[in-house]
Amino acid sequence: MGGQAARVHERIASFAFARRRSAHPLRLSTDAFIEIDHVTFGYDASRLILDDISLAFERGKITAILGSSGCGKTTLLRLVAGVHGTNSGRVVFDGQLVDVRNAAQLTALRRRLGMLFQFGALFTDLTVFENVAFPLREHTDLPEALVRDIVLMKLNAVGLRGAAPLRISEVSGGMARRVALARAIALDPELIMYDEPFAGLDLVSMGVAAKLIRTLNDVTGSTSLLVSHDVPQCMAIADYVVLMAPGGRIVAQGTPAEMMASADPETRQFTRGEPDGPMKFHYPARDIAVDFGVAAA
Repeated sequence: MGGQAARVHERIASFAFARRRSAHPLRLSTDAFIEIDHVTFGYDASRLILDDISLAFERGKITAILGSSGCGKTTLLRLVAGVHGTNSGRVVFDGQLVDVRNAAQLTALRRRLGMLFQFGALFTDLTVFENVAFPLREHTDLPEALVRDIVLMKLNAVGLRGAAPLRISEVSGGMARRVALARAIALDPELIMYDEPFAGLDLVSMGVAAKLIRTLNDVTGSTSLLVSHDVPQCMAIADYVVLMAPGGRIVAQGTPAEMMASADPETRQFTRGEPDGPMKFHYPARDIAVDFGVAAA
């Protein structure tokens, strides 16, 4: 049995190596896999989501992007994937400028990344197996026997090989998140982006998901961007942490130890979950007396 598993691993590794070699030209290794260079972005002229930010995401590392809702974390992932173009500044993916007008480049880029969406985005009419097999059938011409081997190996990696025949309606929320993770890594991506992977999970499922993210990053050598509100889990598994604030600002960045020891008031408030501090609970609004039509006292 061990020999059979080793042969399957060998076949999958050979496929992944060949696919990566043919997908893009060989590049000199640099520490920064993704570069965000003076990027400004807003969906309209009235409100900026990201305001002249510059970041570098190191190759082979997990970078956690933390911050309150609406500060531009998910928008940043969309810019990396080429879903939106910047208003100004550059996004550079492994030495290539991301150009949203170049459809061929975007297709090649997206084959190199895997995305775990906030709510899974699984196909509810398909089984667990068929969900994970979908990107393999869509983007490769592999024989069905090899597709089967890869799907079962990915499901085994997330502890769900036995759930392969189940429909999505038959699995729990935590299991569905793991199915989505297996699908995200089906093509052995070099970049994996996680949008709120811990949202809605119980403590045990959260711990399992965090361990999986760390293990997959270490085993595959991929680069991971992790958007989350969950400070303890991110600090436990991330190599580097970026803290964002509303208005598209970068508040602080550093190693988990540096962030937890920071004396900066905004950083301390967020990492410790303090209710009072520079980060306000209310979204900016007019005076309450104006909205309710009463005279200010």
